Amino acid sequence: MFGIEYDAVLYSRILTGVTLAVHVIFATIGVGIPLMIALAEWMGIKRNDEHYRLLARRWARGFVITVAVGVVTGTAIGLQLSLLWPNFMQLAGHVISLPLFLETFAFFFEAIFLGIYLYTWDRFKKKIYHFFLLIPVAIGATASGFFISTVNSFMNTPRGFDIENGVLTNISPLEAMFNPATPTKVAHVLSSAYLTSAFILAGIAAFAILRGKDHVYHKKALKLTMTAATVFAISTAIIGDLSGKFLAEYQPEKLAAAEWHFETSTQAPLILGGYLTDDNEVKYALEIPYALSILAHGDPNSEVIGLEEFPEDELPPLIVHYFFDLMVGIGMLLAFVSILYTVFSRVKKWNEWNRPLLWAIVVSAPLSMLAIEMGWFFAELGRQPWLLVGHMTVSEGATTSNHVDLMLILFILLYIVLLTTCFTVLRKIFKNNPVEKELREKGLE
Repeated sequence: MFGIEYDAVLYSRILTGVTLAVHVIFATIGVGIPLMIALAEWMGIKRNDEHYRLLARRWARGFVITVAVGVVTGTAIGLQLSLLWPNFMQLAGHVISLPLFLETFAFFFEAIFLGIYLYTWDRFKKKIYHFFLLIPVAIGATASGFFISTVNSFMNTPRGFDIENGVLTNISPLEAMFNPATPTKVAHVLSSAYLTSAFILAGIAAFAILRGKDHVYHKKALKLTMTAATVFAISTAIIGDLSGKFLAEYQPEKLAAAEWHFETSTQAPLILGGYLTDDNEVKYALEIPYALSILAHGDPNSEVIGLEEFPEDELPPLIVHYFFDLMVGIGMLLAFVSILYTVFSRVKKWNEWNRPLLWAIVVSAPLSMLAIEMGWFFAELGRQPWLLVGHMTVSEGATTSNHVDLMLILFILLYIVLLTTCFTVLRKIFKNNPVEKELREKGLE
């Protein structure tokens, strides 16, 4: 009913969204887990504690499986960018190809040292030499996240080129890469990836303790991961505040859509939850006075631009409000849980192993990944209708192929197979080789 071109755009958006939702799971783990492995092995060497070294070894086993699946989903994204968004890639190939190339280089750099790291356990007389092999892995993982995030930043605040009579001129790859969105975008992506990875590992340790496995190994794992989570929860909150101020300056319509802020006003409140009536009246929402003005400009009396200032055909879908609320709400929960655990662990009379707190950590683990998903959906949908803000809309950048619907079905089947295989392999790896067995073998009971 919409015509071939519209259908192609719609299916392209759906397929890209599904691929992003799947890949972001493995990308987040790929960026964050190497740092956690490095922390565990460093603690093991520093304290001469084999429990921490065993933690690093077991985490590394699981990590390599997720890397393998992440390669497939990452390749799918690269393929779909060329097939589904050819007009965008034609422009991007000239302007923002540098970080795309560097991201590939960073991944190979990480993969080479990861292979060496995995096959050289107990091969060095000085354990610190083995730890040194992990440093390039962590650097490569972080660099991958950095480079690919700059591409997304470029899509939000494109710089480094001019278009004169339909021809690209004055191309500057470095200016395109280090655009105004890069600092907050990269910092938020990396910090949230570290936070999510720490909570996932903490959730596994907390669940083991709840099941009666009160070995000191699990308690050390929980303390290490929750300490890291506390640091990254605070840093993510600070960076999130800076991101709000970036949006107020460079993408005010995105911030206004996130907060259902329709009229330009001072002392603007932050709106949580609720729903919109047909005449855009907000009902049953929780309003925090002055909070949006503070988020946008750091001043409770500052003016925040409303959606009324922008053409209707350039407004993001208002559903992004819920994505934004979920992202921020879960982030606040993670900060609360991690700080609460840290306080309990520091006060001698309090018990950080109490069941309500352990269950809160277990529940927070999948919620942390959900917050990542909601953040990316907010980032991408909040940019609509633009693919490249101010230069190219989504419909202008999309393919006109008649077969995207078939691609969507095939890729969904592929992702189901990948996710099922990944879960099955990880389950078998750890079920067939439980930690209790390794603790006995190493005399660490």
